[in-house]
Amino acid sequence: MFDDFFKKVFGTRFKREMKRISPTVAAIHRHEERLKTLPDGELQAQTARFRAMVAERTGALAAEVVRLTKAKHDCPDAVERATLSDQLGKAEQALARALQATLDDLLPEVFATVREASRRLLGTPVAVTGHTLTWDMVPYDVQLIGGIVLHQGKIAEMATGEGKTLVATLPLYLNALAGRGVHLVTVNNYLARRDSQWMGHLFTWLGLSVGCIDDTQPQTPERRAAYLCDITYGTNNEFGFDYLRDNMVIALDQRVQRPHYYAIIDEVDSILIDEARTPLIISGPVGA
Repeated sequence: MFDDFFKKVFGTRFKREMKRISPTVAAIHRHEERLKTLPDGELQAQTARFRAMVAERTGALAAEVVRLTKAKHDCPDAVERATLSDQLGKAEQALARALQATLDDLLPEVFATVREASRRLLGTPVAVTGHTLTWDMVPYDVQLIGGIVLHQGKIAEMATGEGKTLVATLPLYLNALAGRGVHLVTVNNYLARRDSQWMGHLFTWLGLSVGCIDDTQPQTPERRAAYLCDITYGTNNEFGFDYLRDNMVIALDQRVQRPHYYAIIDEVDSILIDEARTPLIISGPVGA
């Protein structure tokens, strides 16, 4: 009885979430109308413009993090190093907040840019795992909502065929603007290769680089280059083993991964729950 009463007064959780997100979707539509009038070159130039805006609002904080990191590394005094470590932690938190606020502000225009780019690519050929396909996808409003939810770090449940591969392009593009590298984690190497080539058609048109770690061998320059791309696709096991290998290197420049920033996990229930009981184990030689 009380549940029915509260639902009538406050609405269901779904309705509350939709009410909260609807203004953002409306803002995307407004930006989209303006972007439709831009020539291709100006639409593609949006990426550089967005990156400049991110750098302008977070550059000073990023520089402070770099300065404190170097100062901590070079400091010989343990007490002073502890103080610098505390300052560095606060600076990193301030940078994370500023970056999140900046991306949140840019989200409507960024999503509108991706949607308009998808529309302009309609009918163009794209090579995917040895086959030539025709680009025929433009995000619907419900997919925009899915992209918003993923950007917020929440779980979006979508059935097979509802376009979750396309949905992921929206928050991937948005978070890649920070220049720190974003990851798309899949359950098998076929999906990693397919989606990196398929969605890469859209990303490269917008000026972003795309890599797939499953196309490379571990601990090679090619694997490191894949991680240096704006957007990196790969399987959960390969990401995990690369992390373990990076923790076993002798010199820091032998690592292939960058500091972790943002990732979207496909089939998250399978990877983080079902497979969580299967550990990733790696071994190496021990000196005499």
